[in-house]
Amino acid sequence: MCGRELIVAEDELESEILEWARKYAQEHRWILNTDQRKLDIVIRGLARNQRKFGERYCPCRLRSGDPEKDRDIICPCIFHADEIAQDGSCHCQLYFR
Repeated sequence: MCGRELIVAEDELESEILEWARKYAQEHRWILNTDQRKLDIVIRGLARNQRKFGERYCPCRLRSGDPEKDRDIICPCIFHADEIAQDGSCHCQLYFR
């Protein structure tokens, strides 16, 4: 894959993740971060983790390297609903109430 094709592939993955996140937020009556810069950072982090590790690990959480333990931090992580209910957003600030 040449450089241009790689950039397009990365953009496609980020677009796919963004669309997935929008649908997930809508299903739960939440919104995505309205700060486009912060939203882009989280989406890029999710895409990077999917490319590098094969899963959309939350970019705001540290992986242990143990796939069994790290399952809890695949976006949406097991913590997100409680964080949104308690704090108004998840730790990554992807989803907001």
